[in-house]
Amino acid sequence: MNSVQNLHTFKLKSNAKKISIIEDVTELNRFVGKANGYDFVVLGEGSNTIFLEDFSGEVVRLNLKGKAIKETETDYFVTGAASENWHNFVVWLLENEVYGLENLALIPGTVGASPIQNIGAYGVEVKDFIFKVEYFDLTDGSTKTLVNEECFFGYRDSVFKHNLKSTAVITNVTFKIPKTWVPVCTYGELAQLKSPSAKDIFDKVVSIRGSKLPDPSVLGNAGSFFKNPIVERNIADEIVKHYADAPIYPTLDNKFKLAAGWLIDKCGLKGFEHGGIAVHDKQALVLVNKSGVAQGKALKEVILKVQNTVFEKFSVVLETEVRLIGSQGEISVENAEQ
Repeated sequence: MNSVQNLHTFKLKSNAKKISIIEDVTELNRFVGKANGYDFVVLGEGSNTIFLEDFSGEVVRLNLKGKAIKETETDYFVTGAASENWHNFVVWLLENEVYGLENLALIPGTVGASPIQNIGAYGVEVKDFIFKVEYFDLTDGSTKTLVNEECFFGYRDSVFKHNLKSTAVITNVTFKIPKTWVPVCTYGELAQLKSPSAKDIFDKVVSIRGSKLPDPSVLGNAGSFFKNPIVERNIADEIVKHYADAPIYPTLDNKFKLAAGWLIDKCGLKGFEHGGIAVHDKQALVLVNKSGVAQGKALKEVILKVQNTVFEKFSVVLETEVRLIGSQGEISVENAEQ
């Protein structure tokens, strides 16, 4: 068995039967007919994947690099290979005076992972800029392309988490970024900025995230662990009745987005610790491997503790953002005890 502890940022002690590195798309041909997430697990930087226990299959690390900018009179078309670091990609765009993704600075992970989760922060979602996604199809070994509408993007969601979950390996993402830049600074602390430049927004986002989120190289974590739940009006109204200052944001479909970290905090769980796993004491949305030697069982128990406590107090179901890998492949937390 081969240790994967340093291949995922939560750093639970776990192993895999085999670990390999893919540096050319053609090398994926040997996985045709197999299922990503079960027979093998494709891994980028491991910032959104946790190995809860020893995995009986192969861990495949992608190392597909490259980026390019083309432009028309009105737009930039920017292509990034799947293994490009996301934050460095945002920095590179700023350096090339291509503005629009600055709100998404310091989000961990890779360019290839960004459409899967439809990453978002501070009022911006990556779906607003994705033009097309290229992927290797494990069913027949072909390379296919989906345009934005075919990706079925939703809140922290896409077709890559559903119909294409086990058959698509993303290789390139192309973004369409308008040359006419419109700042987005209405969300949270960004609202304090007055007539900001893209660099001002970038710097503020980096400052905020750096002050609230632990560095995974120092304290094992997988970033935001739970999705911000979207609820019906009656649930939102009930929360406001008791907490007038609750952070609640209307969505386009007449529902309301709640802040998962705020809900966890109001349940008194910030700083809660069990078996070496803790709810971060500065940002309750983040779970951390505080001891550095915690076991997957303890993490499952903390996940369930948070979910059950929030549901009991607010009647709100929290879903995990992070991909959990068990001995036979990807599992949901509901199945984690089986």
